[in-house]
Amino acid sequence: MLQDNLSPSWYVIHTYSGYENRVATTLEKIVENRKLQHLIFSIKVPVEKVVDPVTGKEEERYLYPSYVLVKMIMNDESWHVVRNTRGVTGFVGPGAEPVVLSDEEVESLGIETTVASLAFKPGDRVRLTEGALAAHITDAVVEEISPDNKRVKVTASLHGRSTTIELDAAKVEKVD
Repeated sequence: MLQDNLSPSWYVIHTYSGYENRVATTLEKIVENRKLQHLIFSIKVPVEKVVDPVTGKEEERYLYPSYVLVKMIMNDESWHVVRNTRGVTGFVGPGAEPVVLSDEEVESLGIETTVASLAFKPGDRVRLTEGALAAHITDAVVEEISPDNKRVKVTASLHGRSTTIELDAAKVEKVD
């Protein structure tokens, strides 16, 4: 028998490959139908959203294929519900003891982050497409790109001086 844990914690469940979203949806329905909101609080599939800069289309990629995160109060009932959901192979952890993740660990996993794929790289010439500086910066060189691809440092000539500026990557486009 599992020892009742009265505070909710994050747990990782392993699923069949390609079943991540199905497991999450099924668990959400079970929680709603059986009124288990007091035991199972959140179900997350670790994905990143990648934006194609040319088409602007957004697609999801699994950060950790075959894994789903569940914030729940662990007891016999909640364990049984999760463990017996179609597509779940089990909890991650040694033997019958699921590993608990802290909120900080879950946050560091980057769940629900958006990472844009960029059409340029450091050293490429770019121009600013919108904003207050767009009229003044027509030619710049990419110096650095942030790890999440949301910010870009460029060197540009502004009022006759070479200046390093940090810009929103979505407002920058490559110059051919």
